[in-house]
Amino acid sequence: MKEDITIKEAQSAVDDWITTYGVRYFSELTNMAILTEEVGEVARVIARKYGDQSFKKLEAENNLGDELADVLWVLICLANQTGVDLTEALRKNMEKKTQRDEFRHLNNDKLFS
Repeated sequence: MKEDITIKEAQSAVDDWITTYGVRYFSELTNMAILTEEVGEVARVIARKYGDQSFKKLEAENNLGDELADVLWVLICLANQTGVDLTEALRKNMEKKTQRDEFRHLNNDKLFS
C-alpha cells in the first residue's frame, strides 16, 4: 500500500483484502459488535495512557495507532458492505457541522477558560 491513501482508496484496499484473504465480509451485525469491541480497546489504552488508570503488570502498553486503525478497518468494512461512500459521507457531514456550528464553539466561553 502506498504511503498516502485517500478514503476511497482505503475502502477499495479493504475490499480487496477481504475478497483475497477474508473469504467474505462478516455480517453487518457481527461487524457492529466487532466495532464496539475495537472502540473499547481504544478506550482502554486512552484510560491508561492519558487517564487515571495504569497499565496492569502483564498488560503491555498498547499502541493507540494500531487500535485506532482497527476501528477504522471495521468502520470501512461496514461502509463497504452497506454501500456507503465514506468520502461523500464525510464531505456532507462536514458541511452539516459547519452550517450548524459555524459560530457555536467560537461563542462558547467554556472553551476559552
